[in-house]
Amino acid sequence: MIPAMPASASTARQASVSALRFGRVAVMGALAALIVVAGVWGSWGTAQHAMLTKGRERGTVRVTECAGDVCGGPFTPASAGARARARVEIEKSVAVRTGATYDVVLKPGGGDAVRSGPAGVLLAWVPLGGALLLASVVVAGGMRLVRPAWVLGLAGAGLLTAAFLASQ
Repeated sequence: MIPAMPASASTARQASVSALRFGRVAVMGALAALIVVAGVWGSWGTAQHAMLTKGRERGTVRVTECAGDVCGGPFTPASAGARARARVEIEKSVAVRTGATYDVVLKPGGGDAVRSGPAGVLLAWVPLGGALLLASVVVAGGMRLVRPAWVLGLAGAGLLTAAFLASQ
């Protein structure tokens, strides 16, 4: 402290630094929470069908053709109340190959299929895995909380790795 400077100026500076630090942590925390919520929101549209299969038509689809971002093929029912269909559509991804057969659940009111079983559940949560990785960078850099950032990052990387291995 400079001898000519009153003690109250030093206290005011400390208070403003603390306020700025709190503001940074609050904003970055809100941003990280928003990123994770967006990941859950993006995953839930598919995950609800893959996880909550009771009362839905379950079976298998043999992928015969792919065009654009959609693959299709005949549906063979495996649950009571399900009926065979000549063609259902499944979203084309790196986990869907022509000629392969997949366990699927049909979305209500249409011919759209979602992969089921462990691979389908993990693939449905891939957007959350990416969001966890992104949130870990925000937590580490913006909030300077290294250990929670490692937890978020490892959880996201683990989810993405498990989805990759399950889809093979």
